[in-house]
Amino acid sequence: MNGPEVITIGRVSVDLYPEQIGVPLAEVKTFAKSLGGSATNVAVAAARLGHRSAVITRVGDDGFGPYVRAALEGFGVDARYVGTDPELRTPLAFCEIFPPDDFPLLFYREPKAPDSNIGPEELDLEEISSVPLFWVTGTGLSEEPSRGATLEALGARSGGITVIDLDYRPMLWESREETERWYREALKHATVAVGNQEEVEVAVGTGDPHEASAALLDLGLDLAIVKRGPEGVLARTEEGVAEAPPIEVEIVNGLGAGDAFGGALCHGLLLGWDPERTIRFANAAGAIVASRLACADDMPTAREVEELLEGSAGA
Repeated sequence: MNGPEVITIGRVSVDLYPEQIGVPLAEVKTFAKSLGGSATNVAVAAARLGHRSAVITRVGDDGFGPYVRAALEGFGVDARYVGTDPELRTPLAFCEIFPPDDFPLLFYREPKAPDSNIGPEELDLEEISSVPLFWVTGTGLSEEPSRGATLEALGARSGGITVIDLDYRPMLWESREETERWYREALKHATVAVGNQEEVEVAVGTGDPHEASAALLDLGLDLAIVKRGPEGVLARTEEGVAEAPPIEVEIVNGLGAGDAFGGALCHGLLLGWDPERTIRFANAAGAIVASRLACADDMPTAREVEELLEGSAGA
């Protein structure tokens, strides 16, 4: 069996999303359970697009741990690097759904999430060093020992594509200054960075997409991508700037859109597409998931993405 094409490292959760739209949690009657967590969702999204994927993460020694492993295997994601923490519980994530742009999240990760307890000793550095694409999320840098493990994994890379998804969750960090410090340390090892305007501002001090993408390239990156919400996506390389316009869909839940974008970004990068084609495809993948309720369960196939792009081009 061939090894993975994509390895991600970082968060996992069990998402419990309300089936009643537009009401606060206090009034929700039923929830839909699905797999979640940014790094996990990206691995699922890449697998849905036909790539051999694996995720490095940790669950608790509880009933949700077997669910996570079974769900990953069902999605075709290699679960061999999913460890079990003997004391901490598998994280839960609740949200409220107020389309089109208000989706408050409530994380149950106290006193600490198992994925924050990933240690350097758990890493298969040989596999990490050789995988064609390695995907790191910023929240893995927010505390030890996962910070040290993430940086050691990044340091093992000697080639291929290394993506830093800034994935800024302020409630998981002590301060913005601390976030910037560790973002910049991780970015030294990256070839690609992706984030929204708030996330790039934390990393380089400006949220302006043109200025931020240029500042990211100055750190040594090959590709910097800034997600601009309703204004689309901007990508910058040394050759210039590419932009993808927004795609209009009826938004149900925007929380999984960024991870669908991430999996589709992996797809384009692995296939060697140019930046414009890559971000147009990734933007469409994100739009599809924004029109659906769940995250991992609702990741699109390549055919679905192409159909949306064809439809939007003819609109």
